[in-house]
Amino acid sequence: MTKGTLYVVSAPSGAGKTSLVKAMLERDSGILVSVSHTTRDKRPGEENGVDYNFVSMDQFNDMIEQSAFLEFAEVFTNKYGTSQLWVQDQLDKGKDVILEIDWQGAQQIRRLMPQCLSIFIAPPSKEALRERLTNRGQDSEDVIEHRMSEAVNEMSHYGEYDFLVVNDQFDTALNELHSIFVAQRLKLQNQQESQRELLTSLLS
Repeated sequence: MTKGTLYVVSAPSGAGKTSLVKAMLERDSGILVSVSHTTRDKRPGEENGVDYNFVSMDQFNDMIEQSAFLEFAEVFTNKYGTSQLWVQDQLDKGKDVILEIDWQGAQQIRRLMPQCLSIFIAPPSKEALRERLTNRGQDSEDVIEHRMSEAVNEMSHYGEYDFLVVNDQFDTALNELHSIFVAQRLKLQNQQESQRELLTSLLS
């Protein structure tokens, strides 16, 4: 069986990463998104094992000691981490796995799994990014300004990634994003594995 590929996807808040990834999952059953472990409280409507794996701080720290995470980070007073065992299990089953993480997490993943592919999703302009953040209707002006400042820092790391997708027209960006996954599966080494019987019969 051909092993799956690990993809790291990063973007500034408001660039549309979550919507693009969700649409990718609906389009392609061979893609999964890693469900992170977190110590934060479950919010209304969230489901354990679907949105996050909710664990206690003691459980999380035990997992750190056991080297169970591909990457982990502390955000304010909560911790978030990606299970190494789960990711490897899915890759071994031939599934492509997406990690939605920031540039710092992406750097950790590249060190541990240099064979991964990384994709940066950028907005078409700062103005479009600010408009998207404002139209959410979730944040105050001060929070939006803070997110815009964080976005500039995040976007300054785009050069560390293998692919760059600009999310201007959603359908175009979705097609471009999916084409990266399709092209990777069509690489000779992967096709030699998945099409072994066909290639043998063609040459016999």
